[in-house]
Amino acid sequence: MLPKKLFMLFCVLCLCVSISHTARGGGRGKTGRRGSRLYNSRMPVIIQHRNLASKNYYENKDGAKIIKASHFELEYMLGRKITFFCMAQGLPRPEITWFKDGIELLYHKFFQVHEWPMGNDTMKSKMEIDPTTQKDAGYYECQANNKYAIDSRGFRTDYVMVTY
Repeated sequence: MLPKKLFMLFCVLCLCVSISHTARGGGRGKTGRRGSRLYNSRMPVIIQHRNLASKNYYENKDGAKIIKASHFELEYMLGRKITFFCMAQGLPRPEITWFKDGIELLYHKFFQVHEWPMGNDTMKSKMEIDPTTQKDAGYYECQANNKYAIDSRGFRTDYVMVTY
């Protein structure tokens, strides 16, 4: 039987190898750069709770959780529309905020967010950019939060050039 510290080190190394493999394009469901499809947009995370308070925060049954979201990768044609979708659940109903490359997105005439409250515990949100430019390529994220927890989902996007 392995000592506990050695076992934890082994788990961390396995996770690092898995992340490295996925970042290089390996993993299940990947069919190449163009036309790729990933089946799971969430990287597994091992959370070791240090105390009861942190466990209650991360595993709170009323905490904000994203229950549906767009696919992880999207390639768009310049001048066309980008659309991302997020649905979150929690009590109180979560608020959804959109980010690009880590910076909160603010409204402008080419960027719109539509939200639909559903019942007292669910929020649907759709983010659209129309028309798109080269500057719209990047990493987008929807973040759902309420007073108990925060959950987020990320989406990578890049443009394609069509030549005739």
